[in-house]
Amino acid sequence: MKQNLDPAGLRNEIPFFTPIQIRFSDIDGYLHVNNGVYFSYFEHARAVFLYEVCGWNVMIIGTVVGRIEIDYLRPVHLEDQVEALVRCTRFGDSSFDLEQFLVGKDKGGAEHVFAKCRCVMVAVDMKTMRPVSIPEEYRLKLAVV
Repeated sequence: MKQNLDPAGLRNEIPFFTPIQIRFSDIDGYLHVNNGVYFSYFEHARAVFLYEVCGWNVMIIGTVVGRIEIDYLRPVHLEDQVEALVRCTRFGDSSFDLEQFLVGKDKGGAEHVFAKCRCVMVAVDMKTMRPVSIPEEYRLKLAVV
């Protein structure tokens, strides 16, 4: 199934978003955001999503990245206005998938999807750092987004 990569369509499909601040230090010698910085943008968006949507208390049940894939679709530049969209697309017992997109406007006002990410998260006990089942209260909140 081909995925909709239209920014407006994605915003309609994915209700959760958070703005991304592009800092001068994110820009590399090619005058766009360095590819490694995208990981930080997506990490920030995941943390905000889990906190705001689920009220996830990471001091008791943490989350760690089990796998991450990023598709770079268009360079992000310093003057672009970017936000991250996040939704949960799969549950296992202790793991779940988050799908994320960086969308926004370039300096000229044109809308773009800059990148997409699939991240497998694993719920872990913070004392033992061993995988644990996703708490039902969080699972229920993730399922409706």
